Order: sequence, then structure tokens, then C-alpha cells
Amino acid sequence: MIPSSYPPADEIARLTARMLLEIEAVHLNGDDPFILASGLPSPTYIDCRKLISFPRIRATLMDFLTVTVMRNAGFEAFDNIAGGETAGIPFAAMVSERMALPMTYVRKKPKGYGRNARIEGVMTEGQRVLLVEDLTTDGGSKLSFVDAIRDTGARCAHTAVIFSYGIFPETEKTLGDHGVTLHALCTWWDVLAEAKESGSFTAATLTEVEAFLNAPRAWQDARKNA
Repeated sequence: MIPSSYPPADEIARLTARMLLEIEAVHLNGDDPFILASGLPSPTYIDCRKLISFPRIRATLMDFLTVTVMRNAGFEAFDNIAGGETAGIPFAAMVSERMALPMTYVRKKPKGYGRNARIEGVMTEGQRVLLVEDLTTDGGSKLSFVDAIRDTGARCAHTAVIFSYGIFPETEKTLGDHGVTLHALCTWWDVLAEAKESGSFTAATLTEVEAFLNAPRAWQDARKNA
């Protein structure tokens, strides 16, 4: 069912950050940084996959994601909702249900047998496809999914995520240069603000996280060989 009312974007961002903190999807550690998939260190880590285990929160966030996309892109802007393998698949399913649209998913690479397909489900030429994922860092990982969608003859000009890092200036440019607009519910800045308000972490941890958010590349360069 399509939500008929929703709070403004800043309140959606605050509530999303609050929910992510509540289910302990947010991990902050300045003393012993996490190693990201890129191999670079970070005092922050977020696990949006945990959301699937919290029905009330996931339902609220999927309402938020649906109305955010419709408000920003249009109420009749899409014909198909595609999830990126693997984290995007459950969220795409929930968004497609709310928008009463077909759902598909995009493999990271061809499965290597049978039809050797990257698109699972029915996607047809000319369809306007929304790519749904759990999060984005610098936007680069979305391009392969977008290209796989476009290879079918469908169009993909929008991607929606629950969480965007919001600290890498190249993110929107990377996507924009590829003809894709990003829609996100909240960023690390929203999480930091809510964490300060809730007292979820020590002041020293939050100070280190804020230093990272203000200059992420410099922070990583100073610690990657430590």
C-alpha cells in the first residue's frame, strides 16, 4: 500500500538515524578502526542488513523510502523496481509491493550457467527502472547494476538507498555523470547528530568520528599503514 502522508525530509533523516542506532546497526570505534571493502580504515561501520529482522522499523523505513522516491522523482515515474544482489533484494521487494510494481533483481555478475543472466525476473525494453540498494559509499558500485539494467533496453536514471555516507563529494558526481540521481534517507551526519543527542557513544568516540567525517580521505591516509 502506498503511504499517503509522510514527514519532511529532515525529520525522515532524523528518524532513520534514530532507528539505525536503536537496532545497533551503527558501529563506531576510533581506537580500533574497521577495515572497509576498499581495504581502507574507517571509525564508522553500518549494517543495514540488520533491518530485515525488525518488522516495525523496516516497514517504516520502506514507507519513507517509497514516499521519498515518489516525492523527488514523481508518482508515476517507474515501471519496475530492481534490487541489487544481495542486500538490495529484500528492500526492492518491499518497495515494489508498496508501489504495486513488478520487482526484479540484478546479479553482481552472470551466474555462469543456464541463461547466464544478470537480471532475474521480467524486465522489458523501455521500462523505467528504479534501482534499490541498502546503502552507497562513493556511488561506484551502483554503476555495474545500472549498466546491466540498461543492457536489457530498459532505462535506469534513479537509485534509492536507505543510507548514503554523505561525506564523499564524488558520490553524486559519479552517479550524475552516469545519468543517475541518488535518493537517500540519511547520512553519517544525521547519525552523528542523533548519536550526540542520545548519548549512545562516548564523547571521545564521537570526536574521532567527526574528524573522519570532516576529512575522510586525510583520516584514512594517516592510518592505513598504521
